[in-house]
Amino acid sequence: MRVMEAKLLNGTAEQYQALDEAIRTAQFVRNIRVRYWMDNKSVNKAVLYAHCKNLAKEFDFVRKLNSAARQASAERAWASISRFYTNCRNKAVKKGYPKFKKHCRSVEYKVSGWKLSGDGMSITFTDGFNAGAFALYCNGEARHHILNSKINRVRVIRRADGYYAQFCLDVERKEQGAYTGNVIGIDLGLKAFYTDQNGNPVEYPKFLRRSERRLKQHQRRLSRKFKKGAKSQSKNYHKQRKRLGKVHLKVQRQRKDWAIKQARCVVASHDVVAYEDLQVKNLVKNHHLAKSIHDAGWSQFTAWLDYYGKVWDKAVVSVPPQYTTQDCSHCGHYGSKNPIH
Repeated sequence: MRVMEAKLLNGTAEQYQALDEAIRTAQFVRNIRVRYWMDNKSVNKAVLYAHCKNLAKEFDFVRKLNSAARQASAERAWASISRFYTNCRNKAVKKGYPKFKKHCRSVEYKVSGWKLSGDGMSITFTDGFNAGAFALYCNGEARHHILNSKINRVRVIRRADGYYAQFCLDVERKEQGAYTGNVIGIDLGLKAFYTDQNGNPVEYPKFLRRSERRLKQHQRRLSRKFKKGAKSQSKNYHKQRKRLGKVHLKVQRQRKDWAIKQARCVVASHDVVAYEDLQVKNLVKNHHLAKSIHDAGWSQFTAWLDYYGKVWDKAVVSVPPQYTTQDCSHCGHYGSKNPIH
C-alpha cells in the first residue's frame, strides 16, 4: 500500500468546521467502543462492528458520520485492544492498557463518504456533515497515482497549518535499483549522526536545537495568554497555540526530510547496509541525553532504510548493538576505541 497526500484548499470556515465535527465524532465512536469493551466480557472485533449500528440509532450526530467511517473508528479501538492482548501474551513489562483519546486529529473513510473528481483536482465529502468540495493541492506524480490506482481508504488529517487528505492506494512500490557491489556498516551516534566502517562521519543539522529559541519565545507568549480556571480560552490564546504548532511542525518535517534523503542516498549507493538496532525507548531514560536522542531521529532513519531496501530489492539488515563500537573495522579485534589495529 502506498500513501499519497494532498492538502485540502479553498474551503470556507463552515466546511472546515464540518471536518472538525467529523473528526470529533470519529474520536467519540473510538472511545465509546473502548468503554464497551471495558464493561463487557468476551467482546471481539465482530461485536464492536455490530454495535456501531446501535450507536448510530442512539446518537443523532453519530448517524451523520459515514457507516464505513464508524467501522474504521471501531477498527482503531480494536487495534489498541489487540495490542494489549499481544503484550500480555508476550509478558511485556508495559502492557499498554487501552486509553481514551483526547486529541484525535483524523477521520478515516473507506470506499464511501467521499467522491473524487474526474481530473483529480477536487474531492467532495458526501456524509451527513456536508463538508462539501475541497481543492486538492499536490504534485503531478501524486495526482497521477491517485487517478490511476485503486483507492482503499481516504484519511482526513488536521495539522497546525491546515487539513490534508491521505489516499491509501492498493499498489506496491517496486523499482529497479543500481547495484554497485558496495557494502556499508553504520554506527549511529550523537557526536556524528552515523559513522561508517571506514570512519567517515555524517554530521546531523540538529533541527530542534536550532529552533529551540523560537520555540521558547512562542511558548512564553502562549503561557502569558493562558487564564487559569477559564472554561474556554481566548481567541488570541488559540491563535498563539497554532503559531507554536507550526514551529513544531516545521521541525518535524525538516527531520523527516533529512531522514528520507540520507536513507535514500545510503541505500542507492550500496548493495548491503548493516545498522545498529538501537532500543531508543531505553536510551531516552537518560534524561541528560533524551532531547538529543529524540532530535536525532534514529528510528525514523532506520525505518526509511528498510523501506528503500524493499523498494530496490537490496539487503538492509539490523544487527544487535552490543560491542559493535569496540570492534575494530579492519581486523575485528575487540578492545578499546582508541587503538588502531
